[in-house]
Amino acid sequence: MIAILGGLVAAAMWATSTLLTSRSSRMIPPVSVLAWVLVIGMVISAPFALADGVPPGFGAEHVGLLVVTAAGNTAGLLFVYSALRHGKVGVVAPITSAQGAAAAVIAVIAGEQVAPGAGLTLGAIAVGVMLSSMARSPDDVDGRREGLAVGLAIGAALCFGLGLFAMGRLGEDLPVSWIIFPSRLLGVLALTVPLAVLGRLRMTRRALPLVAASGVLEVLGLVAYNVGARHGIAVAAVLASQFAAMAAVAAYYLFRERLARVQLAGLAVIATGVAVLTVIQVA
Repeated sequence: MIAILGGLVAAAMWATSTLLTSRSSRMIPPVSVLAWVLVIGMVISAPFALADGVPPGFGAEHVGLLVVTAAGNTAGLLFVYSALRHGKVGVVAPITSAQGAAAAVIAVIAGEQVAPGAGLTLGAIAVGVMLSSMARSPDDVDGRREGLAVGLAIGAALCFGLGLFAMGRLGEDLPVSWIIFPSRLLGVLALTVPLAVLGRLRMTRRALPLVAASGVLEVLGLVAYNVGARHGIAVAAVLASQFAAMAAVAAYYLFRERLARVQLAGLAVIATGVAVLTVIQVA
């Protein structure tokens, strides 16, 4: 039951964060949205990291993996926020949810063995991504640039996949707080501080509540997922990955987003492929 609740709560948190970001990224530059989200995540996770203390055996290898995690997550968030500025939630979110597939590909490149059937599933996900990118509407309708959004979403999935791969290695030795806090801290130092120094860190009164909520929900989603995963990785991971479906359905009703049938078919293939791949990998 805890695994189910953890996965569902994580999916709800991430879906809501995606919807909020799709609005805030059109009010202020996506890089500013990300900069503030990183600050919020750092502030929230700092007390827990301090309470846990420095993990035993913490060394140079962990530092290197934390840098990779921070780089992957930060770049991934920047890509997805930029994608949401230009495209539909119903397209961007499902493609981004293929991050687990990207992590599996990176693991293969790194020399790890994947479970039988994973290769076929990865191929199906790739086909789903291709189908979901087949938008019938012109790129300039309502200021949208769907082709660019798809490309950015694919970049987000690849970057998140790299972060997940490194995070998986860290998860064997470090508590959750020592994965979230350092990665957010590094992101703040690399992005937020330079933007502030250069005077390019933006915020408006309308965007503030949306950005603040996104930052909180991102961290709470990670915590909920990790709590659920301790009681059942497969169940928690599959349910959490369905944040894309939740976001797409909500965007249909809230923002009146419409997708072509071929896109809906592609998104269904992605959602199914991600779920199957997750089960295969953790079985």
